[in-house]
Amino acid sequence: MWDAAGKPEAEAFTLLNQALDWCAECKLSAIVDLHILRSHHFNEKERPLWTQPEAQERFFQCWRELSDALRSWPVERVAYELMNEPVADNPEDWNKLVAKAVAVVRSKEPRRVIVIGSNRWQSTDTFDQLQVPPNDPNLLLSFHFYEPFLLTHHTASWTSIAGYKGPVQYPGRTVAEADLAAVPEPLKREISRRNGVWDRARIVEKLAKPLALAQRTGLPLYCGEWGCLDTVPRAARLNWYRDMMSVLTEKSVGWGTWDYKGGFGLRRGNGPADEGLIGLLLPK
Repeated sequence: MWDAAGKPEAEAFTLLNQALDWCAECKLSAIVDLHILRSHHFNEKERPLWTQPEAQERFFQCWRELSDALRSWPVERVAYELMNEPVADNPEDWNKLVAKAVAVVRSKEPRRVIVIGSNRWQSTDTFDQLQVPPNDPNLLLSFHFYEPFLLTHHTASWTSIAGYKGPVQYPGRTVAEADLAAVPEPLKREISRRNGVWDRARIVEKLAKPLALAQRTGLPLYCGEWGCLDTVPRAARLNWYRDMMSVLTEKSVGWGTWDYKGGFGLRRGNGPADEGLIGLLLPK
């Protein structure tokens, strides 16, 4: 959205507004999200955002300029997500940044919905560390959910479990002990660390912290990413989506799946839509 010197890229802002126009045509609400910053990538070891004041000021300036560009959009149509999957070694660093960033947006847009995720990849495990700015009813609390990871990211090349090509299942124990016999020891240890028995009840248990914070603050809850690669057996994949939909619906949690056209998607590239999966997500 900006070049290395911080100058807005005109074409990028044109494309953003074009995408929001398409959403409006289709009666879709949209969340504008800073997904990756030059000073912060959720999977990089070096994240200057937490150590350099100038990087933080640049982050705030991004939101000043986004607000100026998007403030004409109705608040019921467009929300802002401060940052995707923050990863701070100290959760207080994220809490302080949230407080300042919310103040930046509020100075321009008092009623805009601002989406705030939990530290460390928006994990449910860290929701009890998230400090929510007080007395602001226009906040939306967001978590991401990819558990069990051995299922949802089976064979994903960018993960520590990429080398495991054996079977996985859901519900039940994700990887059977017998299927680990021929796995090299380092990979076996990583799989064993992540392995376990998963079912609908375990998913509900994993949402305890986000649900508790939403109840305490009176703010709505949003699962901003969840999905499972199509590298797993289809029955297991659909079982997982079915349980996830059931839990999110029961707990009144809004949601957006990851992704639309990709390995996790409702379609593969420009291929046909997965009508079976879409039917689970959007029953008639």
